[in-house]
Amino acid sequence: MGRSVGPAGTLLAGALLLSGGEGRSADPAAPPSVLVLGTAQDGGLPHASCACRTCATARRRPSRARSVASLALLSPATDRAWIIDATPDLRAQLERLRVARGRPPGVVDRAPIDGAFLTHAHFGHVAGLGFLGFEAIHTHEVPIHCTEALAAFLAANAPWADLIERRNIVLVPFRPGDRLRLADDLTILPFRVPHRDEHADTVGFRIEGPRHTIVYVPDTDGWDRWDPLLETRLEGVSLAILDGTFFSTDELPDRGVGSIGHPPIRQTMTRLGPRGPDASPRIAFTHLNHSNPAAGPGSAEAAEIRRRGYAVLADGERIPL
Repeated sequence: MGRSVGPAGTLLAGALLLSGGEGRSADPAAPPSVLVLGTAQDGGLPHASCACRTCATARRRPSRARSVASLALLSPATDRAWIIDATPDLRAQLERLRVARGRPPGVVDRAPIDGAFLTHAHFGHVAGLGFLGFEAIHTHEVPIHCTEALAAFLAANAPWADLIERRNIVLVPFRPGDRLRLADDLTILPFRVPHRDEHADTVGFRIEGPRHTIVYVPDTDGWDRWDPLLETRLEGVSLAILDGTFFSTDELPDRGVGSIGHPPIRQTMTRLGPRGPDASPRIAFTHLNHSNPAAGPGSAEAAEIRRRGYAVLADGERIPL
């Protein structure tokens, strides 16, 4: 039994079908689901101060742009929604969430989410908290679920400490391994993930619904640092959404990918092997850097990913649980 968290185009074939549309979740009988709010690395796509081919294309063709990696968890039965990570693109992501939930336009919604779960302290995963503050939405006591180390970091540093003082947010620390019950048919379990932990620690999440279980790991160091092994974490999982920051190790001629971390997509596919139509779990990549050619659906790299039975997650995908 998990402890309760109080109020406050098909992508993959086979075992798990993903909706290509954003749909509305006003039907209280609908199952819980995940809405993909973003799939880019912290700097987004297009990236700031970059005129590379990928970024230039995204500026000319907004359909090729990607918001910073984030998910929303929707519970139609309780009419509640939570986000995983608060990104610099939160304004547009909250609008995407509003439309998906069928919320009416024309008003300022001071309570657009029922809480946020944070993976770690890096810029792209916490910067959006500022939009909950006095200068923007001015929310009241939105629960921010994070590790004890990350809670201490937020409480000790402005501007996050200002949000706490004004009661825009309330920190709700968890311990990795805690199973948190969001609704009768929806739970989330954080687990430790090795990463560059300059300010706090890092977690991934196991999201469990009535039919499917999803593992979400947008940021990690190499798989050889995992304990237990990645393969153990994926047991009993329908879909794994994994760090796909880089396709290969030679993408950044002026910065060493090895010093930044993140297992390249090619390395992950080699480790886990070809994925047939009945493979479980299905694997999709997120958190794509602007240098990653797989961000372009027509690229040879994206074709290689599909050929080997994997997928690149897309903004706006709706995933039933």
